[in-house]
Formats: sequence, structure tokens, C-alpha cells
Amino acid sequence: MADLQEPLVRPKRKKVLVDYFVQFRWIVVIFVVLPISALIYFNIYLGDVWSAMKSEKRRQKEHDDNVQKIVKRLKQRNPKKDGLVCTARKPWIAVGMRNVDYKRARHFEVDLSAFRNILEIDKERMVAKVEPLVNMGQITRATCPMNLAFAVVAELDDLTVGGLINGYGIEGSSHLYGLFSDTVVAMEVVLADGRVVRATKDNEFSDLFYGIPWSQGTLGFLVSAEIKLIPIKEYMRLTYTPVKGSLKEIAQAYADSFAPQDGDPAKVPDFVEGMVYTATEGVMMTGVYASKEEAKKKGNKINSVGWWFKPWFYQHAQTALKKGEFVEYIPTREYYHRHTRCLYWEGKLILPFGDQFWFRFLLGWLMPPKVSLLKATQGESIRNYYHDNHVIQDMLVPLYKVGDALEFVHKEMEVYPLWLCPHRLYKLPVKTTVYPEPGFEHHHRQGDTSYAQMFTDVGVYYAPAAVLRGEEFNGALAVHRLEQWLIENHSYQPQYAVSELNEKDFWRMFDASHYEHCRQKYGAVGTFMSVYYKSKKGRKTEKEVQEAEAAILEPAYADEA
Repeated sequence: MADLQEPLVRPKRKKVLVDYFVQFRWIVVIFVVLPISALIYFNIYLGDVWSAMKSEKRRQKEHDDNVQKIVKRLKQRNPKKDGLVCTARKPWIAVGMRNVDYKRARHFEVDLSAFRNILEIDKERMVAKVEPLVNMGQITRATCPMNLAFAVVAELDDLTVGGLINGYGIEGSSHLYGLFSDTVVAMEVVLADGRVVRATKDNEFSDLFYGIPWSQGTLGFLVSAEIKLIPIKEYMRLTYTPVKGSLKEIAQAYADSFAPQDGDPAKVPDFVEGMVYTATEGVMMTGVYASKEEAKKKGNKINSVGWWFKPWFYQHAQTALKKGEFVEYIPTREYYHRHTRCLYWEGKLILPFGDQFWFRFLLGWLMPPKVSLLKATQGESIRNYYHDNHVIQDMLVPLYKVGDALEFVHKEMEVYPLWLCPHRLYKLPVKTTVYPEPGFEHHHRQGDTSYAQMFTDVGVYYAPAAVLRGEEFNGALAVHRLEQWLIENHSYQPQYAVSELNEKDFWRMFDASHYEHCRQKYGAVGTFMSVYYKSKKGRKTEKEVQEAEAAILEPAYADEA
């Protein structure tokens, strides 16, 4: 550990009024947010049940009618008089943490709220056709009883198909299947001129198919998607392995847990994730699907982690540091959503006593609070406080650089726990917004193949240790340094997060060429806001956006040539 740089030394911070609002925010959460969240969840559940009771033919008919409403609405727009097009969803409803300030400028709204139905589950093609507001809880409720699931099931129930395709989505199976968007077979998109097209990787709209991911809905309206299904079993056989050592040693143990150095495919698990609890301790979890018969054999331990009174999953996994490696069987659907109830470990900040047995037993059934309600009730001052004194970021880094990333976060932010989840980044026929390192296939690094480079999501979610110690912390500066590190190390920042990137640095991190090709070809320029201005921190004025739309974007990465 001698080579690990110590975190930055910071002066003590004086408390102000907003500190006390944050400290006692749990009162609003318990008496307002949790009860309303429960009612909303129940109402959504009833809607899902009603949708499932409809015939497939009726659901498809309603879908086609709703698509035509979008087409009609777009044709009503006067480009000279009306603002840029966006959805009618309220800004605070988005699960992401960045400010959705672009809707404060003049805009032309299109309502997509009806698009939340599972249209078809095709067991022969092993494809599910779903609308963009179908969320992960809804789809697993429908498919798991059939012993089927999406190849990549994002952990939180509220995450929607549309957000995961237009943005970014990952899960513990992504080391096999890539990001959520990599499992999409076809997309139905309404373009700026009202045309409805079906894009696949090998039809005439293949460029659009590769352009939609990471575009944040700025190329057209995604109205349905056909997504790959895989066969599953009733349980997940999960092995918890404690690791102690330096951050570099923890990173190596993490890589070895799913990418065996001898290349034996039999040693590759179905699921993997790691959690780093301190600068010297972590737990790696590897899962393999198991049948009900295997799980119920004498001597095997079944842990139904989905019960409301159960310990929060990250704390349960942490027990491996004391009792050593252990194995248990978790019902598959409960495993998929293991982080939902406590929102990874953010629940500990929202409700400091939420992990205590008495709270879990009495009120745990109300968890989790809806993220949208947390945002709606926080106000401007608390929102700014969180931006300055709290970190919610994901760093998508090449596997061989995970150790460096862990050391960087320790030095600059000192946030723990950290989440580790691997994913393949495929070499595609076109250079998309995110892409592997050029020539990666010639280095034969651990986890890489000839067609995909192994990356890892390093999830940084919590208050930095400096804030917990009452010291000053400049959140904007820390995020800026993180972003510069990502750019210098061919790594990426998902766009749901608060970003400090200016336009030049944004296009140094991401590649603009294919995205801009699609923007021009499919008439998105002048109709939809560009992805940078949609992701940009702070208020977007109409003039600023219009000037940017009128300009011809010169990709900043050309400066590096």
C-alpha cells in the first residue's frame, strides 16, 4: 500500500442552513416520499396487470394507434414558430441525476406516456417486443415464470427500456452480452419528418440502428424494440469471495473472477460483480444459474433477498470479509433486483437508519423511495448541495485500467463502497459514439477477444469521505478531474450523470462522426436537440441551442491528430 497516494487534505467546512435540511430530510422521505412512492408503485403494478390481461392483438392495435398520434403531432409542428421537439415527461421524473434544464427553453412536447406495454414474447425467436416505458421490474415479472429473461437485466426496477437503449445500461451478465443496447435486435423509430422505420443491424436503416444508443433520444422517438431473450433457471448459485490487499490487487482478483487467465470458458460465470468496501477490502460475487432441484438439495442454503425485512444486499455481501467465502442460492428474479430496495447503498444516505432491523421489519416494505419523488421534493438548494457534496458517477474503463481507476477515485474522492461490473465493448462495422481502443485485439489482454474489448463500470455512488468528516469538497472540480482522467484513458462517462464537460471535451470523450451523420441524414438537426446540449449541465437557452444547431460541428478529437 506504500505506493497508494493519500486522499487530498482539505480544510474543515462550516455548516450552513442547507446542511440541516439534508440531515433531517429523512422526515420528508418517511412521511411523504415513501407513502406516495408505495401508492405509485401499486398503481403501476395494476396498470401492468391490466396490460397483461389484454390480448396480444389488442396491445399491438393500441400501439399502432399511439404511433400514429406521434406522427400526427410531429406534423403539427411549425419549425419557424415552435421550439425543438422533446417528450412531455416532467423533468424530475427521469431516473438520472443530471439537471433536465433543457426543457426550460421553448420546446414542442410529444407525449409518450402510453408506451409502457409488453407487446409480444416470442419464445421461438427468443425475442421480446416491448415499448420504451416498460421497466425492468415489469419485464422480469412477465418473463421469469417462463424461465426466460433479457440477456442484460439492469438491476433497478424503475429503469426503462427506452432509457437503457437511448442511454446506457449494464448488468452482471454484460461480460457475456455487452451493454443493454447490444442485446437489441430491432428498433421501431419515428423520425423527425414523421416516417416510422424499423432499424436492424443489416437493413437499410442499419446506420440508425448503430446511432440510437448513447444518443439520448436526439435522433428520433423510439416507440418499440425487439430485445434478445435467453433461457434461465429458477435460482442463482452465488459465490461470495473476500479479497484483501492493495487496490491493484483487488482489481486483479476482480478480473480473475470472470476472465480466467488460462482462457477456460468453463470457468466463466453467468453473472459477476465486485464491491470495494475500503482501500484494502473487497468482495467478488460470481453467479451461475441453477435449477430448483439443485437449490433445494440438502445442505444448500437458499436466501430470498427480496423479502422487505432482509439485510440490504451490499451489507449482506460485506459479511464475507469476516466469515470468509460462502455460497448460497437466490431466486433468480430476486437476484436481478438485489440492489433495488436500498438503491445500491444510496439508501443509507437517504435514511441513515434504514438498514436497521426495526426499520426494515416495520417499514422496509415501503422501500425503495421513487427517485423521481426524491428529486421532486428536494428543491433547488438541496439539489445544488448534492451536486457539490455527493457523487453519482459511472466510469466505463478498459479492464486492464481498473486498478488505476480505483486509485484515482481513492485519491480524488475517497468514495466507498465502489461497484465493479464488467462489460464487453464490441468492435462494430461503424465507429459509434463509444468504441474500443484502436488495435486492442493485437494486445491479447485479459478478458479481450478478437471482436470485443473488456471494459468495466466503476460505479462511484456516495458522499465522499471528506464530506462525511465535515471537510470542504468541491464536487464540480472533482467531477472535472474525473472526466479528464476518462478522456486521457479512453474511457467513458454515462450521460445520465452530472457532467462538467464543455463541448470540446465532450467530443474528445465520445466520437461524433456517426452520430452527426445520422443527425443530418434523418433530419434531426433543427428538430431534436443535440446530445451534448441535452446532457450539458445548467440551463440551456433557446438562443444557445439554436446557434449550436445552426453550426457545423467540428469534432474535437480532430485536434489530437
